[in-house]
Amino acid sequence: MEEQVFGGEHHSGRPARPIWTAMKRGLLGRCPHCGEGRLFSSFLKAVHQCEHCGEEMHHHRADDLPAYLVVVIVGHIVVGAFMGVEATSTMSTWQHLAIWVPLTIIMALAMLRPTKGAIIGLQWALYMHGFGGEDDLIESQPEA
Repeated sequence: MEEQVFGGEHHSGRPARPIWTAMKRGLLGRCPHCGEGRLFSSFLKAVHQCEHCGEEMHHHRADDLPAYLVVVIVGHIVVGAFMGVEATSTMSTWQHLAIWVPLTIIMALAMLRPTKGAIIGLQWALYMHGFGGEDDLIESQPEA
């Protein structure tokens, strides 16, 4: 079965890039183009360009989206688990704090980098924010 792609040749005249493959490569911290080079130079800082294929990464605009997605996902998991435990046990407030605060922090930190990589992969696959060769600048409208 062939992977479904959006955009690409049909809409823009450019070759289609596989979205799920690019996102999976980014999730694993690899270049969305070749899957070989590293995507990050430090915890959340993307490399300027891939050391393997030379694809430029400096113009990505993941911004706050990875953090928002992590907050939503971790929040749903932790709040759901907390409510389940609260309904079935009689733990003190301090016991809840000792469990849920560290769990929330660890889950958020563990998910942040893979989520940012997947967002960068998505942007690359959809030719967003400079990955298509165009500047991301908004041209000013001429005054009347």
